[in-house]
Amino acid sequence: MYTVKEIAELTGVSTRTLRYYDEIGLLSPTGKSESGYRLYDDKALEKLQQILFFREFEISLKEIKSILEHPDFDRNQILQMQRKMLVKKKDRLERLIASMDDILDGTSGMDFSVFDRTEVEEMFELMMERMPENIRELGVNEFGSLSEWKKHYIKTIEREEMQERYREIFQLYGGKENYLSQMKRPVSEKESKEFKRWEDDMIRRILAVHKENNREGLGRMVREYGKGCREFFHMREEKMMMLSFTKSLRNEMVLEKFDERFGQGAGKVVIDAIETEYDSGIHSEK
Repeated sequence: MYTVKEIAELTGVSTRTLRYYDEIGLLSPTGKSESGYRLYDDKALEKLQQILFFREFEISLKEIKSILEHPDFDRNQILQMQRKMLVKKKDRLERLIASMDDILDGTSGMDFSVFDRTEVEEMFELMMERMPENIRELGVNEFGSLSEWKKHYIKTIEREEMQERYREIFQLYGGKENYLSQMKRPVSEKESKEFKRWEDDMIRRILAVHKENNREGLGRMVREYGKGCREFFHMREEKMMMLSFTKSLRNEMVLEKFDERFGQGAGKVVIDAIETEYDSGIHSEK
């Protein structure tokens, strides 16, 4: 068993922080000594290590507590994910150091693009990890291979209009680092399935209200849908996200799959309902 002081010396975490973790129920001591001092065992020390890993990626204490208490929490899976993220962070730092060395040597200029290449590649991998299998298969078939898809993705992100769009997205998240942090935030399979069920239900409710020709109710339902998406993806507001969804839904292949799931014409109904409610003014876009 370790005392608070010993834990602090081992991990570099202050005794004040350990007491705070105990107060908010994030990391409680295993027991107390006869003198009333907090004591921690190896299991508690391992949990503290998990917390410190998450903090390294700027994940909030509230979210860490939720992750660690989740019934689907898998220690090994989380450790593998964290290791992967740490390696990428190390690679990124090494690239930044190399870039600075080049600048100091006078062989390179500053790059003010929104993302560096490492970040773009990491975003693509995260997208692949979270993408439904059927959509991933469609993408691979369309581009011929995963590597060709990745090349197309990187080229798209590097376009100036996409750079500008991401600058706007950063504002919604409160900065680039917050955006990347939310992208990296582990979402359990249970959370994803629950969100998907909720989303499917909201789409069907929107279609049902549209069928009733209830314009006021339709607007209210669309707003409820937008609010739920905003909360799930941890965004400050949902307008840009909802309009981005309608834009993607205009893709012929995506629209076809959507109509197969919800009924012929469902995609157009949802597009019109969302764009009308959020007053996008993009109906003339191709």
